[in-house]
Amino acid sequence: MGEKNRTPRATQPGMLAATLLAPCLALGAGVFPGKTWQWKKPREVGLDAATLRKLAVYARGSGCVTRHGYMVFAWGDHTRRGDVASAAKPWYSHFLFKALELGKIASLDEKVVKYEPRLANLNPRLGHKDRLITWRHLANQISCYGITERPGTAFDYNDWQMALFWDLLFLKVYGATYRNVDAKVLRPLLADPLQCQDKPTFMAFGTRDRPGRLAVSPRDFCRFGLLYLHEGNWRGTQLLERKLARMAVSSLLPNSIPRAGGKAAEMLPGQRSIGSTRKPDNQCDHLGSYSWLWWTNGVDRQGRRHWPHVPPDAYGCFGHGGKRAMVVIPSLDIVLSWNDTRIVGREMEDKALGLVVQAVNAEGAQAGKPVPPEKGGPETAGKPVPPGKRELGGPGRPVPPT
Repeated sequence: MGEKNRTPRATQPGMLAATLLAPCLALGAGVFPGKTWQWKKPREVGLDAATLRKLAVYARGSGCVTRHGYMVFAWGDHTRRGDVASAAKPWYSHFLFKALELGKIASLDEKVVKYEPRLANLNPRLGHKDRLITWRHLANQISCYGITERPGTAFDYNDWQMALFWDLLFLKVYGATYRNVDAKVLRPLLADPLQCQDKPTFMAFGTRDRPGRLAVSPRDFCRFGLLYLHEGNWRGTQLLERKLARMAVSSLLPNSIPRAGGKAAEMLPGQRSIGSTRKPDNQCDHLGSYSWLWWTNGVDRQGRRHWPHVPPDAYGCFGHGGKRAMVVIPSLDIVLSWNDTRIVGREMEDKALGLVVQAVNAEGAQAGKPVPPEKGGPETAGKPVPPGKRELGGPGRPVPPT
């Protein structure tokens, strides 16, 4: 996958913006959406509306941008719940950490053969290596399940191990079923406390078609991002321990861990996939930017920043190569989400996110400073595109399922 020339770190536009904004990030601190989002116009929170419109035209599909806890810009139908593919994965790791916090698992290094004893009998010629798989391995895609490498020795981004992870966590640890996982786990432990508006579900396609796939609207996805921006705290309540929320987005896999090879190994009889059906399924490298199923702005083996035009503290959830996403930029106090876009690959992700950074820079010395409301009041700010003008160029480019 190609990448634009890297901007020197000291002169990255996002770094300049972060410096300008440092005294201002307290603005709106502690602001959270309630049953609905509060709206402000982009210029009221130091963003340039014209540049955000460029983002909408570039991305197509639908999405929204929030800053300082306010909804400030939206395009397409940002209220529509839809499948987010692999962007769901940080929700899985969230519930892993919650299981640890609740005492449902002993540790992140607990061997999962405890919950699936049949793993002990797999791959005798490989030393029964699957007996060694831990929660940590599964939640960093280094379990090497379904390939010949031993757990922890290689990165293998694949949907067979993700289905194994989901089933062990939600069916065995939480004791849910496909039919009741939303009511028993998703809603009471996350969606309800966040006051999600559009009923996110782990059954995006129903209980018989890739159960575990998350369907969520962009505006609800931003609530999840805002939770992590505030390190697990929501309106004064710690929904996840701060140390776990921090660890989730800051424990990057080292570049010394290689991408796995291409040799398949035995899996459990009847093993399902949560997406791809390739065997072996080895979709991408971690690029020095993977942490507990989150993508971060790390540096790869060639010394290239993942998103060179974005502050280094950015992290996010990405599905179908970037077509579906939610991104947090803590130093700019921004959370945004999109779906059904034409964005594919980190170069296009970088350009889209770079436009958000430019929207901050375009305000110059006024960036992040309060601005008197324009006539018409904040209730008209950043309203979605009227029906009939939802799409700004048609559907996104199709990519293989993940």
